[in-house]
Amino acid sequence: MGKKVAVIGGGAAGMMAAIQASLYGAQVELYERNNRVGKKLLATGNGKCNFSNLNMDKTAYYGSAVVLYDEVYSKFGVRDTIDFFGQRGMLIKNKGGYLYPLSEQAATVLDVLRFGLEELGVLVHTDSIIEDIQIQQDVGLIDKKFVLSIKNEDFDKNQSKFYDAVVIACGGMAAPKTGSDGSGYKLAVSLGHIITKTVPALVQLRCNETFFKSVAGVRTDAALKLYIDGNKEASVRGELQLTEYGISGIPVFQFSRQAAYGLLHKRTVTVDIDFLPDYNEDEYKRLWEERWERQSHQTMEQFLTGISNKKINQLIIKLAGVKPHNVTGDVNAAARGKIVSLYRQLTVSVCGTNGFENAQVSAGGVTAEELTGDLESKIIPNLYFAGEIVDIDGICGGYNLQWAWSSGAIAGRAAATKK
Repeated sequence: MGKKVAVIGGGAAGMMAAIQASLYGAQVELYERNNRVGKKLLATGNGKCNFSNLNMDKTAYYGSAVVLYDEVYSKFGVRDTIDFFGQRGMLIKNKGGYLYPLSEQAATVLDVLRFGLEELGVLVHTDSIIEDIQIQQDVGLIDKKFVLSIKNEDFDKNQSKFYDAVVIACGGMAAPKTGSDGSGYKLAVSLGHIITKTVPALVQLRCNETFFKSVAGVRTDAALKLYIDGNKEASVRGELQLTEYGISGIPVFQFSRQAAYGLLHKRTVTVDIDFLPDYNEDEYKRLWEERWERQSHQTMEQFLTGISNKKINQLIIKLAGVKPHNVTGDVNAAARGKIVSLYRQLTVSVCGTNGFENAQVSAGGVTAEELTGDLESKIIPNLYFAGEIVDIDGICGGYNLQWAWSSGAIAGRAAATKK
């Protein structure tokens, strides 16, 4: 008879851990605090579920657990993920390396996992909260090493159950309404682990400038540079979204965790926005020289039409200290120079991020120094961690879900097979 394994958390990593542990011979029970598994997974990729990426690279990740990347992904990588879902009937769509179910429904990915749990006989307990984990002191009772205190309304009363191994995969802090409320961190700390300070990641940034309400709703291609205490930390291009409070969109999400940690440590965080990234310096200079020469008879509003979004044009006119009805030829050299520089470099001051309820993931978690390459605790044997609870987070593009699949698979297999 196989080991008794408890998996705490019914998200992507937890379901994968439970399936793999069962495939490797364990008796598995999965505990989920919500009334169903996979609640957060359903919202992934706006419901389309970008579940992995063919362009996998450790540079797409941050956090102390990046040091475990090579070992974890060599044991269960992108190809293993493709095979796992493909062998269970899910057709896959490749969009420039970004992998989706062909149905473009996150529900398809969840159904594959749910059916897998059912077929393997994994006992799934929903509406279940693990309030405490104790270690059985009598090492002779190997089948009763971990004692879980479980709160579940379907039980006659709060129960304690015993397991040979435990996988904690109950997420981080992002999207707390889906169950990721930090409870896993509390369990980890109670068992002696250190948690790296968590911050929202893949999240919008709030800015000090008061002009954002005038450009709210604008979406535009832009190149962004993040500076922390004047040092360039990141450079990203993509569709920028301007909001009434600041900046959003994929390029902002990609460096939001760096901005969040910078703010956490009371550092100065700014972002430079280039609204015309397709032009090199010579082309940019020539663009304006030709425009001044050809269209100087127009008003400023007419002169800037076609340069960028109308709301952006109006904002830059205002920031340059001129009026929309001013004739371009009458505008002084200083104002002209400011207009040219603002399209190339509009600097905004970041004062915060949106909260965990708006974040796609949280950065921080159980430190890599306390984990083996199988994601087993170095403090307590047969205790494993998987998914977002570990101190690693990726950029947008399927990288965080791939970590969930890989870490869940490795932790689940090891939990089932380690003597």
